[in-house]
Amino acid sequence: MCHTKTKLSVLPLILSCFIISCSPVRNIAYFQSFRSASDSLKNQKPGLFEARIKPKDLLTITVVSSEPDASRMYNLVVPQVSETYRSQSLFSQPTLQSYMVNNEGFIDFPVFGKIKVAGLTRSELEAILHKKLAPSFSTEPPIITIRFANYTVDILGEVNRPGKYESANDKMTLFDGLALAGDLTIYAKRNNVRILRENIDGSKKFYTVNLNDKGIIYSPAYYLEQNDVVYVEPNSSRAKSSEFGTAESFAISSISILLTITSVVFTIAKK
Repeated sequence: MCHTKTKLSVLPLILSCFIISCSPVRNIAYFQSFRSASDSLKNQKPGLFEARIKPKDLLTITVVSSEPDASRMYNLVVPQVSETYRSQSLFSQPTLQSYMVNNEGFIDFPVFGKIKVAGLTRSELEAILHKKLAPSFSTEPPIITIRFANYTVDILGEVNRPGKYESANDKMTLFDGLALAGDLTIYAKRNNVRILRENIDGSKKFYTVNLNDKGIIYSPAYYLEQNDVVYVEPNSSRAKSSEFGTAESFAISSISILLTITSVVFTIAKK
């Protein structure tokens, strides 16, 4: 009888240990091993990431100079909306219109018409526009600034806050994106994260990365590109738990509570 009481009293502890042991540290911690990076990738020259323009991107292009009349024609602004209220005219703050890159990779720029931009980086396009616009300015060349207006990624699956996230500086690593999404849940499969990417020519490509592997920093999917879709697959624990409906989950919880109560009663009775 005493042995039975002892077994019942430690049963909740055994169950807890079993649950914790289902997710060993080696399956959770990042940057543990170094396996997937090939020699060619490990020996590549370091360089800062710079995104390339793709069809359907939205670009804001700003031209600034000491000659307002010369630069004004290149800065397309959204028309101001006026409203008369109590004998006062209220004007909305003017904002720049975005340039949509069409399926052929062109934008329609004032004065110069269609310009091929797909495949270029922001700095490369700035250099092209600088060369085209410079003759229109007599005193000094203009300052041209280009920004992505749609640098967003979708992060789905076993993360704490799935959704669409935007980059403020046109650069986002995979870990930046996961941090914005509140990191992975304990049920995430960290060695099989998938990234869906649409290339400049419209083709689609899947990348699979292992967050446990230090070699992930050499993966072409380490830096997320605009409109990437990141999917974090659930592990086997989540898959098994999804097989139980509400009734089964309630029954399991009830049994666990009853076992705990029984253990407490026997422990008290033993004293």
